Amino acid sequence: MALIRGRPQQAGYATVVGPGEPGIQYIGFGLLDLGDGESWEHSFPGREAVLVVLGGRCDVEAGGESWAGIGRRSDVFDGRPTAVYLPPGERLTVRGRGAVEIAVCLAPAERGPKAALIGPEEVRVREVGRDTFRREIHDVAAIGTLDCARLLVGETYNPPGLWSSYPPHKHDVQSPPEESKLEEVYHFRVQPPQGFGLQRIYGDGFDEAYPIQDRDTVTIPRGYHPLAAAPGYRLYYLWILAGEERVMQPRDDEAHVWVHGKT
Repeated sequence: MALIRGRPQQAGYATVVGPGEPGIQYIGFGLLDLGDGESWEHSFPGREAVLVVLGGRCDVEAGGESWAGIGRRSDVFDGRPTAVYLPPGERLTVRGRGAVEIAVCLAPAERGPKAALIGPEEVRVREVGRDTFRREIHDVAAIGTLDCARLLVGETYNPPGLWSSYPPHKHDVQSPPEESKLEEVYHFRVQPPQGFGLQRIYGDGFDEAYPIQDRDTVTIPRGYHPLAAAPGYRLYYLWILAGEERVMQPRDDEAHVWVHGKT
């Protein structure tokens, strides 16, 4: 587990989670910032990618397709996202229409579906939990929405003062059908940005807690991982999961499962 402190925005592409991150075998993550008219060309040999527009608008060309002026929100708190899926090795060009910020989510793959636009209307929205652990989830590239090779990508919104990833769950053991093994990365934004949250990661023989600030990133190779937003502050996190198999079957902590009525 690791807390990667948020860094100031910088022009171009910056890797946040890359090869050699302790415990992370599959997931890569970076942030792309472009100004008006600026462009970025790249390909990811041996890796599939999901690019999530965090804020702003851009033009994208990939796989013989072109999409103009995609992205409808000013920032992550301004509605559903727009995203682009890119199969391994496909050449990509992104051009800013005004300032734009994009999350680049990566995982190793030999093949994948063709390049595709995921519009806001295709993002599945779910209300999960209840009482003080209710939250809203946006499924961007989840099972049933996009047939990626390994990647699972989405967004979660915590109301102020409430908990998420709760009751605590984990997915670090391959034990079907009770649990699947997937590593995970969270990337956070806070509204207003001076706020904070708290991330706990625990399991047999370890228990860690991190104060979460705007633009922080947390790697979660193992363990239960509940988190909370401070009162007065709305918490957003982009979540990226990947493993050997694209199966999502978390296991709840039996000590706390009673809160949502399971036995």
